[in-house]
Amino acid sequence: MGEKNETVNINVLIAERLYPLKVTKSDEEKVMNAVNLVNEKIKQYQQLYDGKDKQDYMAMCLLNFAVEHVNLQHNTQQSDRLLEEKITELEEVLSGASK
Repeated sequence: MGEKNETVNINVLIAERLYPLKVTKSDEEKVMNAVNLVNEKIKQYQQLYDGKDKQDYMAMCLLNFAVEHVNLQHNTQQSDRLLEEKITELEEVLSGASK
């Protein structure tokens, strides 16, 4: 009878290090997908930049995801502005047509 908002304890392995987490049951799959994504990105950096410390790979991974996040925020803001402009244009057309 588990609720989606109930929390569960999970252990995730990132860069061969175990991290205990408490997450909502509804987020567990998303967290595990994110862990897999992080580990894949770390593997890519290990292949590209051989001989670095695991901390370096994790920092590279973190920076990569942060840049992606900033780009997504920027794109979302641009999309929101374009949508607002189109709504304003539509409102002007509709208000002109009702006169």
